[in-house]
Amino acid sequence: MTQTQRTLESQLSLTQSGQISGSLSFNGTLTKEDEEMTKSALSTFRAKEEEIEKKKLEVRERVQAQLGRIEEETKRLATIREELEGLADPMKKEVAVVRKKIDAVNKELKPLGQTCQKKEREYKEALEAFNDKNKEKVQLITKLMELVSESEKLRMKKLEELSKNIETANIA
Repeated sequence: MTQTQRTLESQLSLTQSGQISGSLSFNGTLTKEDEEMTKSALSTFRAKEEEIEKKKLEVRERVQAQLGRIEEETKRLATIREELEGLADPMKKEVAVVRKKIDAVNKELKPLGQTCQKKEREYKEALEAFNDKNKEKVQLITKLMELVSESEKLRMKKLEELSKNIETANIA
């Protein structure tokens, strides 16, 4: 479980117990819709995390299987090469070609493994950045809702004052 998951779960449990005010309705209580949205976002996040971990494991297993097969093939070809060297010279050129191909494949495998590790790190960084921006978005939406509510209150107050001024002007 990642730090982000633990943070979201603790926020969800605090929100459910009423210890965090999240986005509040006008009477100061967490709305059902907000709770459901938080639960939905958390379950979606968990599902995506599990799916990503599952795919990562599948890719890693496939890479390991390929590496195992390549090692077995390398051993098998080395054995064949030794047998061919013991035979007549006509096959020596073909063996040399195969050996060079094996060496080339082995050289290509190392950077591919490093690329896989680099991509995994980049993915983790991108996921963390995504989660941070998502948190920021939620905070901004909450702030927007507060500002809109305050603006509505101020406008209603001003309208009431103007209405009273009109009434007093009509009376006088």
